[in-house]
Amino acid sequence: MNYTFIIFVFVKYIFELKNTTQSENRQTIALNLENFVHELIVESPGRINLIGEHIDYNGGHVLPAAIDKKIKLYLKRNNTRKCNVWSKNFDNGFSFSIDDVGISNVEWENYILGVIHYIDQIYPGSIHGFDCIVESELPMGSGLSSSAALECGIATGLNNLFAIGLTKDEIIHLSRDAEHNYVGTKCGIMDQFTVVRGQKDRLILLNCQNLEYRMIQADLEPYHLVLLNSNVSHNLASSEYNNRRADCEAALAIIEKDHPNYHYLVDVPEDVLKSFKEDLTPTMFDRAAYVIQENRRTQLAAEALEKGFFEEFGRLLFESHHGLRNNYEVSCEELDFMVDYAKTQKGVLGARMMGGGFGGCTINVVHKDEISSYIERISIAYRKQFGIDLTPIEVSISDAVEVIK
Repeated sequence: MNYTFIIFVFVKYIFELKNTTQSENRQTIALNLENFVHELIVESPGRINLIGEHIDYNGGHVLPAAIDKKIKLYLKRNNTRKCNVWSKNFDNGFSFSIDDVGISNVEWENYILGVIHYIDQIYPGSIHGFDCIVESELPMGSGLSSSAALECGIATGLNNLFAIGLTKDEIIHLSRDAEHNYVGTKCGIMDQFTVVRGQKDRLILLNCQNLEYRMIQADLEPYHLVLLNSNVSHNLASSEYNNRRADCEAALAIIEKDHPNYHYLVDVPEDVLKSFKEDLTPTMFDRAAYVIQENRRTQLAAEALEKGFFEEFGRLLFESHHGLRNNYEVSCEELDFMVDYAKTQKGVLGARMMGGGFGGCTINVVHKDEISSYIERISIAYRKQFGIDLTPIEVSISDAVEVIK
């Protein structure tokens, strides 16, 4: 008897049964915002990170801020055990029982499902049936962390709607856990921390190792921050993000054998890393070199901003992109073109890719008198090179997620 075949058929049956149950449980729904009588609105911001990319999960320093581009969630209780969620941007939605919150095969649904699962882990039975409409100003895949905005927004909204009693730290951590285990992206904590603790006109110098932070005045006058969305996504961000994390963890594991006092890659001095060059693969060495150097760049960048050394800050941004491009290898030709172009332009102090990589935005430090002409020039050059239109995104530094009743 072919037991392998029997086991295969049984597993396939269970898998299909599970999918059938989930599809029956998660039915397509439609909610109309115009006729929706909400109990509260949650405004949850995106975030920018000026410097310190891919450093949060390596225990280093980052320099993010919440922005005025937000996700809005309209919520109300429905006095049932069913939850109905509708996305205006996707023009579709889903419905599920609060008693059966499994992982969906639709990625954006998992940001919500994961948050609900982890709230229930902390406060069992605290969530009841609700209706929710999601409306976003954040372009997907732009590097503005729409995922953390959605996670922290739904957690904050449900916390208020059902008087659960979650702390800010609990919202930060459960939202990150949802992204790790429901979505499958092994992100650090920077995005969720920024969405929950951002302050208007302030940057956050955050030590991701211990979550100690201090606020820095976000005043670059006469320079402004200009985001340019490449409008490309190479669909590598999630898988390659996890691969980069694995590379870093593998490098640290080898170094820890001789230096058990280094618990995070950013703690390893550069001369110690160089002594392991023969023990690490070239890829692991490059990843580790970038992490150690970028952590130091972030600290120097914060000092430069506080002292008003804007040219030094801009130079560090260009150096950051060089490391992301050549050592961490998370850029792409469109982003590289935009940064290389910025180096040649009057009034541009610095630029780099922002976010997970392989598409999304560049962040640029541009003199306020040059912004319009710079956007026009780089848009023409980019369209000529790739046949794609850039999207400039004007942002200001904003407050954290908040509930509006």
